[in-house]
Amino acid sequence: MSNVIVVGCGRVGSSLSNMLSDSGNNVCVIDRNPDAFTNLGRGFNGSTLQGVGFDEDLLIQAGAKECDVVAAVTQSDNTNLMVAEVASRLCGVPHVIARLYNPDHERAYMQLGIDYVCGTSLVAEDVFSKVVSGHGSHLDTFGEFEVLRFSLDLSWHDKRTIRVSEIERDHNVRIIVFERGDGSASSIPTKDSILYHGDSILACVRHDLIEPFSKYIQD
Repeated sequence: MSNVIVVGCGRVGSSLSNMLSDSGNNVCVIDRNPDAFTNLGRGFNGSTLQGVGFDEDLLIQAGAKECDVVAAVTQSDNTNLMVAEVASRLCGVPHVIARLYNPDHERAYMQLGIDYVCGTSLVAEDVFSKVVSGHGSHLDTFGEFEVLRFSLDLSWHDKRTIRVSEIERDHNVRIIVFERGDGSASSIPTKDSILYHGDSILACVRHDLIEPFSKYIQD
């Protein structure tokens, strides 16, 4: 069970909030328009707060200091970005997800390290999948597989280096592309490619194998 704050109670926000609530999570929904809460329906058993979702005091009132995830799913990219920044940087929320309308902003979101969902359909389902997976590195879902982007953690490994073949063999995962931690080079790996602690990795992992694989993902 997670404590989740959903900012935005339109079609996506209300659907997401109900899915999370029905799954046993504690959900607080924020929207500046009090009439929007009618979208939740009578079966919703979470809480609601009226106000601006990027207001730090309001987020704290909603429980941001103790929550596990904040999902910013309003109809404005700028609002979602501000919510994500305030929630992560000022409130210390460990996992923040933002809805992205304009794909031209995708690179900016990636550079800021913001987890996001970009698209016009099934957005609530995609955000729900991210919340359930529990990984801010989640990028997309394909059936039973998750696409993850993360910094490689080898702090526990004796040599702090590892072959691609070793990771793929032991965890039934596919390393798609990697970039050196200093940004000096990127490459599509071969089985013999060597990965270093801190490298940026794009990988495809089966959903039920994410937990044992998570030792490679820097927090």
